[in-house]
Amino acid sequence: MRPHAQPPALAAPGAARQSAMDMPPLDAWLFRHQSSGAICMTAGLLAWFEGPPPTPAELRDRVRQRWAVHERLCLTGVDAPAWPQWTPGPAWDPAHHVAGHDTSPAALETLAAQLLAHPLGPARPPWQLHLLPADGGFALFLLAHHALLDGVSLVTLLRSLLDAPAAVPRPRSAGGAAPLLPSRLDRLRAVADVLPRARPLPFHGPVDARRAVSWSRVPVSELSAARDALGSGRASANAVFLAAAAGALRTAGLTGRLSGLPGVCAMVPVDVREGSGPVVLGNHYATVRVPLPAGGDARRRLAAVDGFTRRAALKQRAQAQARLVASRPRRHGRFDALLGRYADSPYFSSLLCTSAASYAGRLTLGPARFTALAGLPPLSPGHPLAVSMLLHDETAVVSVVTDHGHRHLAARLPGLIREEIDALRG
Repeated sequence: MRPHAQPPALAAPGAARQSAMDMPPLDAWLFRHQSSGAICMTAGLLAWFEGPPPTPAELRDRVRQRWAVHERLCLTGVDAPAWPQWTPGPAWDPAHHVAGHDTSPAALETLAAQLLAHPLGPARPPWQLHLLPADGGFALFLLAHHALLDGVSLVTLLRSLLDAPAAVPRPRSAGGAAPLLPSRLDRLRAVADVLPRARPLPFHGPVDARRAVSWSRVPVSELSAARDALGSGRASANAVFLAAAAGALRTAGLTGRLSGLPGVCAMVPVDVREGSGPVVLGNHYATVRVPLPAGGDARRRLAAVDGFTRRAALKQRAQAQARLVASRPRRHGRFDALLGRYADSPYFSSLLCTSAASYAGRLTLGPARFTALAGLPPLSPGHPLAVSMLLHDETAVVSVVTDHGHRHLAARLPGLIREEIDALRG
């Protein structure tokens, strides 16, 4: 892959910001994380459409109409000495954040990798929406600093741009009741998920500043057949994805050679939002560690992963961890910095694996039909590989993000994961 040029510049930011507020603990950790070496904490969501694209002006008008209700999109980050802060600003102008690109559809992966590696600076609210050419239609690429929005927030924003039979709900306010204090059992579970228990993989090490991305589409019928592979009951789509990722690492020879150390583990983000109402924007998740079996039989790997995720009650475990983080005193110091680097080391977990499903059903953007969705998460220090699967309607997209030094993994792993899903189908 050729070196990337700098992405096109967007319009200059508007007026000066107003008063500031302390960031929640998870926002603050992600915000300060970007200063670590070549780390860029930009998260991406890529959506494909079949049909004629809107003009950039039409897209900006739609963004203005649909996203004006989101106060969080007005925030910019300030790295204050004591604690990072969000500074609310005036109403944002879509001209600052929405851009069109006149490139070849064949260059979509290259352009996506370029945009993902470009830090979103502090001069304006850290999010952008890009209109990109794609085969058979066009793509929308929504980017945000991870401190501002998590993956569920990105999907919520994208869906609110689209046309559906039901009215798009307004998001709940991020304010409200104080978080519940964790119980003693909750604390033990949360501590267990950050103890060193994972095998370092051969590719662990420093992360360079450039990115490589790749993806593969999987028809939902194939994913459904793989879910039915267990004789004991239907596996979850997440379990199929994790088991397939484990098999792909095994096939690629990436599970490590030190058998005396603990096995391969996936960092799995779990949404901790309560209830079934409109989604709150921001960061509302916790990361749970899931063992990835390295055995040779695909169905045994699926049975092991599915059994663990059911027994471990991932949602409750993640909620306990989120309550623990929210209850901690807000302060920074040398100990906190060392703890953060330790918790993010390869000994915490082997690689990031995240999966989710969008709202089901037919969605459109004007005359164009929304067909598929890919998640492109940021990379962490020491972890130059992240794997995701997003399911929308009739298509799941498996995507891989690596730094440029490990671009061969981005080229190879989506196909290997697809092969593992095929193996589960029999």
